[in-house]
Amino acid sequence: MWSWVAHRITGVGIFFFLLVHVLDTSLVRVSPEAYDAVIGAYKNPIMILGEIGLVGAIVFHAFNGLRIILVDFWKKGTRYHKQMLWGVLALWLVTMVAFSARHVMLFLEGGH
Repeated sequence: MWSWVAHRITGVGIFFFLLVHVLDTSLVRVSPEAYDAVIGAYKNPIMILGEIGLVGAIVFHAFNGLRIILVDFWKKGTRYHKQMLWGVLALWLVTMVAFSARHVMLFLEGGH
């Protein structure tokens, strides 16, 4: 049940991120100065955590979506759904540790 809840929450979160992303990107056509101000506001440590959270949501949503497809369309999917969930969580953890380490290093080096 919790994977179902997490899948819905991450889906809604990704949708709202995409909405905000389209809106802030469209500022470049209206006012390049406003766009620069918004992008400048994103370059702080709090937003680094937000970006890590966003990538975590996307990665979980993607891996869990593949698991749902397997449960729905693979004959043995319902039999192995719990094992596949543990696989999703393991893949998510490995991916997020690698991404987070690299993302924080880039920020600390000033490459963000």
